[in-house]
Amino acid sequence: MYQPPPGSTAHPTTTLNTRPPAEIDLQRPTKRSGAGSRAPRSRLAAQVERVLNAALAGEPHVALNVTSSELLGEPYRVGSVIVAALAQAGPGLTGQWRITEPFRRTGLSDELLNSLVSPNPLTRASAARLCGALRLTEAVSWIEDLVQDANPQVHESAIRALGLLGGRRAVEALMASADRIPTHRLAIALAMAASDLDIEALMRQPASEKAAVVTVLACGLRRDALRVPPLLGIAHDRRWPKAVRIAACKSLGMIGDLAASDGLRTLVEREPDAEVKKAALQAQNRLHHSVAEPRPE
Repeated sequence: MYQPPPGSTAHPTTTLNTRPPAEIDLQRPTKRSGAGSRAPRSRLAAQVERVLNAALAGEPHVALNVTSSELLGEPYRVGSVIVAALAQAGPGLTGQWRITEPFRRTGLSDELLNSLVSPNPLTRASAARLCGALRLTEAVSWIEDLVQDANPQVHESAIRALGLLGGRRAVEALMASADRIPTHRLAIALAMAASDLDIEALMRQPASEKAAVVTVLACGLRRDALRVPPLLGIAHDRRWPKAVRIAACKSLGMIGDLAASDGLRTLVEREPDAEVKKAALQAQNRLHHSVAEPRPE
């Protein structure tokens, strides 16, 4: 087990932030005017959207009259509609149940799960995308196996699906496959999948240097301002590997919180390592740029 430096400030002492990630808008939307508002339109996607909007409105016995083959033929359009509907439903189990029930009632969920082991790689990739969008927790172990798939499209779809699924099991599956997933891709998926408690646990006791790097980067992708103090601690602590310190600087730049300004300036002025110093300078420049140009609502 990789051990962080003793006495390092690898986790915050303030209250956890329980809001959903705000940086991953294209992956798991947080603000929508309706289900699928950004999804490319098709007749099938529009049909699914109408059914899910009716389900969200509480209409009884909503029927989804489509086949699994049709859904598998448009995994990204339909998946985007489902993701948007779940975001609109909010974090509670009731909203999620309303979205998934039309798929379960017609047996579509079971058919999509069975498609995860199809001999056709395109079918496996499409099924992973849709199972992830629906957050079918019973699919986690199958999708974890697909991360090892030799087909690049299946491999990528499985990583994305675990990010969409979210939850402790999906996080564990992602981190167990860390050696097979590029760092940037793993950080994006982790930022989508992990809860605040997951992030804190991973920061406190990362399994490897790469695990520490991707967890730190995930904090930046989530733009979690409550992580600024521990990230500054990591950036300043020379007992951490250089790659982790550089990742902390990058995340501070992504978060864009002025609370990091003094700590980054100190690094720029006093840090002896040229690469860490450069990362701190880039983060400081990004921070000032983000303050000068407020984020759009």
